[in-house]
Amino acid sequence: MSSQDVLKNASTLASYNVLLQVMFRVLTFLLNAFTLRFVSKELIGVVNVRLTLLYTTLVFLSREAFRRACLSGGSGTKHSWRQVINLLWLTLPLGVLWASLLICVWLWLLEVPDPQGVPYYGPAVVLFALAGVQELLSEPLWVLTQAHMFVQLKVVAESLAMIAKCSITVVLVVSAPEWGLYIFSAAQLVYTGFLVLCYAVYFIRFLGSKEAAKKGFPLHHVGDLLPCRIDGEPMVDWTLAQLTWSFFKQSFLKQILTEGERYESFYIFFAKVLERGRDVKSQKQEEVAIAAEVLECLLKLVLVIGLIITVFGYAYSHLALDIYGGSLLSSGAGPTLLRCYSCYVLLLAVNGVTECFVFAAMSQKEVDKYNLVMLALSVSFLFLSYILTWWAGGVGFIMANCLNMGLRILHSLLYIYNYFKFSQWRPLRGLVPSPLLLGALVVSAGVTAVSESVFCCDSGWLLRLVHVSVGAVCLLGVLVAVLLTETHLIQFVRTQLLPQFRKKHA
Repeated sequence: MSSQDVLKNASTLASYNVLLQVMFRVLTFLLNAFTLRFVSKELIGVVNVRLTLLYTTLVFLSREAFRRACLSGGSGTKHSWRQVINLLWLTLPLGVLWASLLICVWLWLLEVPDPQGVPYYGPAVVLFALAGVQELLSEPLWVLTQAHMFVQLKVVAESLAMIAKCSITVVLVVSAPEWGLYIFSAAQLVYTGFLVLCYAVYFIRFLGSKEAAKKGFPLHHVGDLLPCRIDGEPMVDWTLAQLTWSFFKQSFLKQILTEGERYESFYIFFAKVLERGRDVKSQKQEEVAIAAEVLECLLKLVLVIGLIITVFGYAYSHLALDIYGGSLLSSGAGPTLLRCYSCYVLLLAVNGVTECFVFAAMSQKEVDKYNLVMLALSVSFLFLSYILTWWAGGVGFIMANCLNMGLRILHSLLYIYNYFKFSQWRPLRGLVPSPLLLGALVVSAGVTAVSESVFCCDSGWLLRLVHVSVGAVCLLGVLVAVLLTETHLIQFVRTQLLPQFRKKHA
């Protein structure tokens, strides 16, 4: 597959991922707003914080290292796929181990909620952990899907699973609200079960078909998806296993440091286009040129989106919380926390793109060396979190996260700068917005801040609408500035991230 084909498929996958994430966020928002009418806010808080953290920690620590290793450096061509599948099945026993450890932490080390307000906490912890282990059953199939760019499968599977989860939640919340956490546990099990089922049904039908033969798919029978011995070869590729171990040590530290948004689609692109551990001059120059252009455009894209969120998040956090939860959320520290988090989103986005490139380009030795950096960052993060939380509460914790993310970005920027230092490409120019756009953002920040102080949020809905209208006009001005000055970015978005435009330019 050529670099352009990889970019096309990765861009399609990325655009669909964005749509999926937006859809999931909207559904979650509406679901929370609906369920608050039937169950207590304490119960919703335990689900969205405690139990979701348990689930995401389990699956992240169990599979992230395997995903990065098995999708890097063209694993499907440089390694036997049978060995890759055998390696990926190790996520299941690892998940069982992590589930056992995390259940003990959640039940005996963390404070248990009041059973009167949050019933069935203990069983819910076990069931959420079971849901995480259940999702790991699909891991070999997920990696095959990503490596061979089966875009529609991922979209359909995750959409159906999310719809099933929301449906189960709504039905049980309305019909049996007294079930408490059992409702959300059942919904999570249904979600992961649908994911596994969708992937399994697809590959059972796909393997051995004419379509599979036409695409040259490396596996031919359903039995090839299961762990098995390979004649004349070890069970797993030990080079790949060592890389997995390096990423595993890193993923453990990253979970402590909090993980930013992951750009899996473009990580796959960089990993397939670049040869891990080799400098720019040793690589195919046309592929390095494509990688540099994509990196520059991605940096510019997340910078523009992040700056918009930061600017408008400051003036509209109070209004958003007031609409969502009334004075319960909009009074006190809520708006300040959301404003700070709006700034954190910008750092998350930039870090996601930079680390996406860095982890695809690093050699195994560089990954091991970076793990020491991550260890130092984890210690400093825990220290800063303690000091700043004691000093400023929740705002201090977000500040600690921002400092941590800033240090990670700095490390990645230095790596990227040195990587391209002796070449003609300068992808870090993507982090420099145009003067007109910067001016539009500064003016918008000032105007919307004044609008909030004058019109929002205790003088009725009419003045709130005036405040929203002011923001809409400012946002329009910012978007016009983007269209006028960031023409290269607009072309990239149209031809790579929007499938309908890509077809016209094909």
